[in-house]
Amino acid sequence: MKEAAITAKIRLKASKKGWYLWRNNVGATYTKDGNFIRYGLANDSKELNSRLKSSDLIGIKPLKITQEMVGKIVGIFVAREIKSSKWKYAGASREEAQLAFINLVNSLGGDAQFITDEEALL
Repeated sequence: MKEAAITAKIRLKASKKGWYLWRNNVGATYTKDGNFIRYGLANDSKELNSRLKSSDLIGIKPLKITQEMVGKIVGIFVAREIKSSKWKYAGASREEAQLAFINLVNSLGGDAQFITDEEALL
């Protein structure tokens, strides 16, 4: 299955779980008036983007806290890097930069992963 179809299925399943996921387009271009702009998360510079590539889907999922915060809802930052159903990690530089973003998000208490189908949406 192609990434676009997987992305649509993941976003549908996530919405049913109460998550909000948005497409994170990342790139750079010149505007009609000649200005250069970068867009997307973690794309402040070409150098940063070569080391840290933000995921395809970015969002938030609710989490109910127990005990001392009973009844309060907190949001967990979510990132999903979508891959085709036949994809296997090969350690290419692009994949390493994507993994660096995933590891950063997870190290700070977020929830990030590579994903190849909606059934893997945890």
